[in-house]
Amino acid sequence: MMKNNLKKNSLTVQIWTYLLLFSVIILAFLWFFQVIFLKTYYKSVKKREIKQVARTLIKNKENQNLPEMIDNIAYDKSICIEIIDHTLLSLEATSILSSGCLINYQKDFSYKKDFILSNQKDKTYYFQNPRFKNDILVYAVKLDKNIYAFINTSLDPIDSTTSILKNQLIYVTILVLILEIVITYFISRHISNPIIRINQAAKKMASGKYDAVFSVKEDIQEINELIETLNYTNKELKKTDELRRDLMANVSHDLKTPLTMIKAYAEMARDLNHKNIKKRTQNLNVIIEEVDRLTILVNDILTLSKMQAETDALIYEYFDLIELIKNILKRYEVLVTLEDYIFKFNYEANKIIIYADKKKIEQVIYNLINNAIHYSGEDKTIEIEVHIKNEIRVEIIDHGEGILEKDIHKIWDKYYKNEKKHKRNIVGTGLGLSIVKSILESHHYVYGVYSILNNGSTFYFEIPLEKEKKH
Repeated sequence: MMKNNLKKNSLTVQIWTYLLLFSVIILAFLWFFQVIFLKTYYKSVKKREIKQVARTLIKNKENQNLPEMIDNIAYDKSICIEIIDHTLLSLEATSILSSGCLINYQKDFSYKKDFILSNQKDKTYYFQNPRFKNDILVYAVKLDKNIYAFINTSLDPIDSTTSILKNQLIYVTILVLILEIVITYFISRHISNPIIRINQAAKKMASGKYDAVFSVKEDIQEINELIETLNYTNKELKKTDELRRDLMANVSHDLKTPLTMIKAYAEMARDLNHKNIKKRTQNLNVIIEEVDRLTILVNDILTLSKMQAETDALIYEYFDLIELIKNILKRYEVLVTLEDYIFKFNYEANKIIIYADKKKIEQVIYNLINNAIHYSGEDKTIEIEVHIKNEIRVEIIDHGEGILEKDIHKIWDKYYKNEKKHKRNIVGTGLGLSIVKSILESHHYVYGVYSILNNGSTFYFEIPLEKEKKH
């Protein structure tokens, strides 16, 4: 697993790389704004500060505590303030001097004269402090008719503070990179490990080993959803594989028996009975019956394939359900005559007009009756009932041994048969109930079965009443 994780394109390396790259980008921005962009940002802040101080001085120009106020402002903002009159006489000045002050360092007062003569309300000047060689911003503002304030500050960040910040940033960067390498590695492993395990289980499942188990206790919602989906897929694939094996077994059985009989009776007709017309005719009749059996099997396979591929479109029409069932029951008169079967048809209305695909509904009822015959009890009684309540309910009832509860969900699967109860004289393919399921689902009808062991089974489907007409 570790070898796979360290591959260049592995999920662990990819996540690790991107998280690390993201952290480096964040640190690069931090360095840019804290070191390279610091001076520009500092100048912008100072410009806003001295303009705010100027507004404060204008509001408090008559305040008796003005000297104390300008000292407090100068200390808090690292600026210098000087208030003069029109004769350039200094009236007030900050007592705390910094590298941003021109007071006592600037011998050229031409900018003061310039502002007084300009008769403007405010004006900005830029100088260089002759002592500290730093850039100075002077903001001049007129407080009263003959009173002027000059607020000046350094436009260069304080060197000691800047140096401390740079050194601190170096240590922070190194520490963050170390932590980032470690943390992102564990985060990437935390995210990738479940996916690696899922991939291994998926490969196992892809090779046909459906005992693969996908764990469902991860703390990432999307991975849990993927796991649930794969577990469901695994379950369905296992079921499909079982059906595939059953398909091969049942189809080979259903094909092998009639083909063997066709070959045997054809050889008998050719080699032994070619002169005996009666026996030859019997041989040919058996061949025809087995061909019919194969035809039914092939037709059922084609019908089911079309239904499941949704290529067999439904053709809706109005028809009488009661009449349809009566016509179907006529086909079984031979069983009544020759094998003593009993068919009971109970219905609540002489005519029930429904809107559906007539041929498909006919096939549903025919298949359900055939299924009941397959598994009928010793009394050989099949009951067909049609009830009308909130819907039209059609029931086909047999008195056989019933279905085990654990097998009820399987009966709609392709080629599912209870071989112990299969009767050779009734043609069956194992596809009947699967075809019933596909047709009823295409009509959006409710259907199902309930069974009591040793007391028969009842298959039913329901047609919504609001869409039908009854008489």
